[in-house]
Amino acid sequence: MRLNITSRSIAILLSILVATVLTALAFIAPAMPLQQGVLAAGITIAACFLLLYLMFEALIFREINNIYEGLEHIKRKEFRRMSNKFLFRPEPLKRMRDEILDMAQRKQQEIDELHRLQELRREFLADVSHELKTPIFAAQGFVHTVLEEEEEDGMDAFTRKRFLRKAATSLDALDALVQDLVTISQLEKGVVRMRRQRFDLAQLVRDIFEQLELKAAKRRVTLELRCPDGPATQPMRVLADRNRIRQVLINLIDNAIKYGREQGHVRICLEESGKSIRISVQDDGEGIPKQHQSRIFERFYRIDKSRTRESRDAGGSGLGLAISKHIIEAHKSTIRVQSEPGQGTTLEFKLPRPRVKAVVG
Repeated sequence: MRLNITSRSIAILLSILVATVLTALAFIAPAMPLQQGVLAAGITIAACFLLLYLMFEALIFREINNIYEGLEHIKRKEFRRMSNKFLFRPEPLKRMRDEILDMAQRKQQEIDELHRLQELRREFLADVSHELKTPIFAAQGFVHTVLEEEEEDGMDAFTRKRFLRKAATSLDALDALVQDLVTISQLEKGVVRMRRQRFDLAQLVRDIFEQLELKAAKRRVTLELRCPDGPATQPMRVLADRNRIRQVLINLIDNAIKYGREQGHVRICLEESGKSIRISVQDDGEGIPKQHQSRIFERFYRIDKSRTRESRDAGGSGLGLAISKHIIEAHKSTIRVQSEPGQGTTLEFKLPRPRVKAVVG
C-alpha cells in the first residue's frame, strides 16, 4: 500500500519534529554542562539534517518515478529500467530533463515525417485523380459523340470507327495506368518475388531495340549497344529476373528516346565490374537539373509541364521510373543518376553475374 505523502505533510512533520527537539533542549540544556550541550546540539542538527535530507529525497525521487511510470507507455523498454537507476543518484532532475528533451525531439521528428508523408499522400491522390481523369474523359467524349451522331444519322462508318478507335486507345492507356499502379503497390509491399535466372543481357538489349526501333525512327534517334570489354555480340550473362529487367530497360530506353535530342543517340553500355555487370543508359538530351535528380523516381513526378504533355501523348503513365527503382532495389542494387543541364542524362545500375562452377579434374 502506497502512502500519499505530500510536501505539505513533510513540512508539518518536520516542523513538529524540530519544535519537539528544541523544546526538549530548552528543558535539558540548563542542567547540562557546556561540553555536553554542544555535543547534544551537534547530534540534534545532524539528526534533523539527515531526516530532512531523506524525506526530501524520498519525495522528489518518488515523483520522478511517477513521471517515468507515466512515460513508460511511450518508451516502454527503456524508462522502467532507467527509473530504477535514477534512485539516489546525483542530479536526477537534470537527467530526467535530458531524457524528456531527447524523447520530445524524437517525437517531433516523427511528427515532421508524418506531415511529410501526409503531403506526399495528398500529392499522390491529386496526381492519380488527374492521370485517371484524362483517359476517362477522352474515352467518354468519343463514345458520347458516336452515340449522339448515331441518333441523328450524321456520322459515316469510317468516322464512327475512327472515334471508337480513339476511345479504345484512351481505355488502353487507362488499363496500363491501373496495371502500373497495381505493380508498384505489389513491389512496395514486397509481394512480387524476383525469379532469378541466367540469361544473356546483351541479347535482351538487342530484342528491346527491335521492339522500340519504330519509336526511335520517328525521332530519328540511333540506338547503340556498347560493350567495352568485347564485341557487342559477346554474351553478357547475369543472374536476375529476365522479365522484370526487360521492363526496367524498356522504361529507361523509352525515356531516353522520348527526352533525348532528335536525330541524337541513345547508348546502352554493358561493362564488367567485378562480380557484376554495370548497365548504363545514356541520352544526349537537355539533362536533369540537380534539384530534380533525387525526385525523378517518385510516382507521377514531372520536371515540367511540357514533359507531362509529351509523356501523356506517348502513352506514359508517369510510373515507369518508380517501378524501375523498386525492381532494381529488389535485386539488391540501386539506380544512379548522372546528369548535367545540356549534356544529357545517364542512368546506371548493376546486376550480379552468375557464379562459375568449378570444374573437378
